[in-house]
Amino acid sequence: MKQYLVTGGAGFIGSNFIHYLLAKYGSEVRIVNVDKLTYAGNLDNLKDVANAPNYRFVHGDICDARLMDELVPPADVVVNFAAESHVDRSIGAPDDFIKTDIYGAFVLLEAARKYGVKKFIQISTDEVYGSILDGSFKESDRLEPSSPYSASKAGADRLAFSYFVTYGLPVVITRCSNNYGPCQFPEKLIPLFVTNALEDKSLPIYGDGKNVRDWIYVMDHCDAIDFLISHGDDGQVYNIGSGNERTNLDITGIILRELGKPESLMTWVPDRLGHDRRYSVDTAKIRALGWKPGHTFEEAMTSTIRWYRENKWWWEKLKTGEYLEFYKQNYKRDL
Repeated sequence: MKQYLVTGGAGFIGSNFIHYLLAKYGSEVRIVNVDKLTYAGNLDNLKDVANAPNYRFVHGDICDARLMDELVPPADVVVNFAAESHVDRSIGAPDDFIKTDIYGAFVLLEAARKYGVKKFIQISTDEVYGSILDGSFKESDRLEPSSPYSASKAGADRLAFSYFVTYGLPVVITRCSNNYGPCQFPEKLIPLFVTNALEDKSLPIYGDGKNVRDWIYVMDHCDAIDFLISHGDDGQVYNIGSGNERTNLDITGIILRELGKPESLMTWVPDRLGHDRRYSVDTAKIRALGWKPGHTFEEAMTSTIRWYRENKWWWEKLKTGEYLEFYKQNYKRDL
């Protein structure tokens, strides 16, 4: 039985990865999920597997070295999703990002080194490269992060690489493009716009709406991570993407058409500070190993929109503040 420690596993991508592992491997895996349960960590994401005999949830912080010394040793594989991840929030509170994204990664890496973890997957982001108007970034290109969020992820990215070079820790670093799918906290573009449209609320578009991102379905990202655990070379960086570049206006139009809502819901707001114009990654390296996405953009977007339409119970309380109040009361901290 392969044992996994998944950090940040109650978040969007982490919870989908846990579902992916349990669906694919069943009783062949044992998963420990540690999550601090900040505003974006949601145990509703995993309530259908909460009682699985090979799954365990631990409420904790990756910055807690004593706790990591307890949780890391049994693990064969550590997958570090734990991070503050919203650019807008990083502009207002960058200290939270530095602490979790960099110091938390350090604590995990130290424990993994100490206890001889067989594979450490550091989940980075394509945002570490900065913006590119033409062409696509390769893994060897210079990093030029432009927000406190992407800078903190770049720091963790390079720290993980240093543990491979200095200590021989079997690290693989992934830099993925923008994810979408079920259970994404409704501050991000797609779930925010879908849920706002369902409520006939405005869809706030930054600047001219022509910022470009490569959108990948979250389960394809999970599949790529699993693929790299088995096939990725230690000390290497792998870009992950699907080649589905769309402007924010494109995404908005798809959502409105799918839900039968009018374009009058679109509103224009001042552009985000330091807003990168375009992200694009060259994925030839992972594709040469034999991986490719399993979903088309059209089918996955339709499925994603349908999920939010059919699961109002999941997101309505997030947008009303009920969920935040629940965690303030139960975990005795401000969120």
